[in-house]
Amino acid sequence: MFDSIYTATVTAPQFFIMAGTALLSGFLYAWLMSFRVRSAKRFFTVAAVLPFMIAAVITFVNGNIGAGVAIGGAFSLIRFRSAQGSSDELVTILIAMGSGIAFGMGYIGYGIVILIGMAAIYFVMSLLPVFDHKSMSMDKLLRVTIPESLEYTDVFDDTFTHFLSSYESVGVKTTGMGSMFRLSFKIRMKNPNEEKQFIDELRMKNGNLEIAILPYTDPQNQL
Repeated sequence: MFDSIYTATVTAPQFFIMAGTALLSGFLYAWLMSFRVRSAKRFFTVAAVLPFMIAAVITFVNGNIGAGVAIGGAFSLIRFRSAQGSSDELVTILIAMGSGIAFGMGYIGYGIVILIGMAAIYFVMSLLPVFDHKSMSMDKLLRVTIPESLEYTDVFDDTFTHFLSSYESVGVKTTGMGSMFRLSFKIRMKNPNEEKQFIDELRMKNGNLEIAILPYTDPQNQL
């Protein structure tokens, strides 16, 4: 089961055995991942067929260095035309690609183990509270929009000191065609029940422009 089904020359029956196994395993894998990854139906359709597509490419390249370089260039172009997904979507794609390589080399058993085994591991790990830290869940992302005329360096310091146990600037971004700034802070409230009073006091200082308090997540999504 864990030996490659391919011989020196890939025959049609060998290819179709690989294709059927990759497609069935990919469908089961996408179905299992759909219980833990929040994404559109189209994404899981892609995840289901991706192992076979990668396997077909590996099969057709089959030692041809020139074809391998060409395929690598094509994949790099696809990357730059694709929007970045969430970490869950990225790991789903990476697992599917890893199994596709195994299928493409004829290792049907290893391909199934990678797909179904990693889906099961991901499912179980997402249920376990092993990486949940209560102190980190208290962190919030504060976004404050201010007019460009406002000196933002220390304008909110007294408000932050009163309502927050800790705060840290994580970025500044221009918005509104450069007429405004959007400030981003990692904050932790002293008392979560005072969130409305905190926002009201910020509104008096930023001219009643947009203010948002969000869960603190990935630094790349903060601005």
